[in-house]
Amino acid sequence: MSELMKQKKKEHWAWYMYDFGNSAYAAVVLLAVYSAYFQGAVVGGSEGTRLWGIATGIAMLVTAVIAPILGAIADHSGKKKTIMFYMSAVCIVFTGLLFTVREGNIITGMLFFILAEIGYRGGQVFYNALLPEIADQDEIGRVSGMGWAVGSVGGIVCLLIVLALILVIGGEFVTRLSFIITSVFFALSTIPMWFWLKEKAEPKPLKEGDNYLSLAFRRLRTTIRSVNQYKEFLKFMLAFLVYNDGIIAALDFAAIIGAVLYGMDQQSLIIMMILVQVASVAGAYLYGIWGEKMGFKRGLVQSLVLMIFAVVLIYFNNSIGGFFAITSLAGFALTGVQSLSRTMIGAFAPPGRSAEFYGFFGMVGRTSSFIGPFLFGIVAHRLTVLHESAGLDPTAAIQLGHRQAVFSIVIFLVVGLGLLMLVNEKEGRKVAMGQVALEPGD
Repeated sequence: MSELMKQKKKEHWAWYMYDFGNSAYAAVVLLAVYSAYFQGAVVGGSEGTRLWGIATGIAMLVTAVIAPILGAIADHSGKKKTIMFYMSAVCIVFTGLLFTVREGNIITGMLFFILAEIGYRGGQVFYNALLPEIADQDEIGRVSGMGWAVGSVGGIVCLLIVLALILVIGGEFVTRLSFIITSVFFALSTIPMWFWLKEKAEPKPLKEGDNYLSLAFRRLRTTIRSVNQYKEFLKFMLAFLVYNDGIIAALDFAAIIGAVLYGMDQQSLIIMMILVQVASVAGAYLYGIWGEKMGFKRGLVQSLVLMIFAVVLIYFNNSIGGFFAITSLAGFALTGVQSLSRTMIGAFAPPGRSAEFYGFFGMVGRTSSFIGPFLFGIVAHRLTVLHESAGLDPTAAIQLGHRQAVFSIVIFLVVGLGLLMLVNEKEGRKVAMGQVALEPGD
């Protein structure tokens, strides 16, 4: 193997290992532990569900504002990796501080989570933007899928560590300790990328009288204007804007749904999420291969259909075992959705503008993504209050309210799928590579 190939392999594995760490954050904080702990122990009842939706929404909105600005700066300065590490540091620090959140610490619990989530989501923008730098067009789908697969393994490993402590020691202290463990796990996993991955982009000098902030706003305006030249990219962004709301809501409320509908305790939630992560490994790996063979759009359509089916099943299911099976199916499907969505952006982005397009991708995704979680939280809370006023006891009311609220997720997924069907993947690739002349006036 040549030195060039060895270096490329190291860069791929450094990129994978970052996902290995930040997926531990997603698994513990978003999916299995903190979401249910905040809803049930810190706040309690359907009010906990409502406030969790608000907290995730705020984090998404802030990320939406900063992602495209930082993306333009990163492209010009050639410092995508550096900015990614600053954002990751924010996530790592505030994830560890979640250890201090106890019953009744609602404001602190929301604030620390919001800051950790901003760091997590912001870091992902630049992590994604590095993909076209380390992978050629003919391998981008496979590398993206492998990243998701390795990331899912990271989530499994961290959850197993936490589960072992719960089984041996148990109690609220271990639940809170899991946030420090996750913080350290994430920090250690970023080390290979810092040393092994070399940014390809060359920094460009600033013009006299210019600064990075003015440059960022100017490039952002240019990106928004020029996106009209990339019509398939624009159509894909519209589809993503809608179906991603459903995906984010499903992720952010999975543990809460399990706890409310089926009375799952922390141990059961972690086991469930380990099964989801195992299914995600398979989904990421297989959809990475299928996407290159059948086309990224076709693979994305199939994974969305499977995700819709899984969410609908939640309404009809009444057993914990059934919920385990449904969430495993959803894990397989949603990893395909996320991996292939990321790959589509890499395929549609013109050479040398990856961070800018991923920044726009992040802006669109984060701007809309607060709607899905926020809506689910509000709908579940309002339906619970409505059923209580109709005479149902509180337990039955909150269960029925959450069960009916899952259809708010289905609506986003179905409408997004319909919009995705309008995207022409081949045309979008040709325009990005300059093989199709842009229309006059565009």
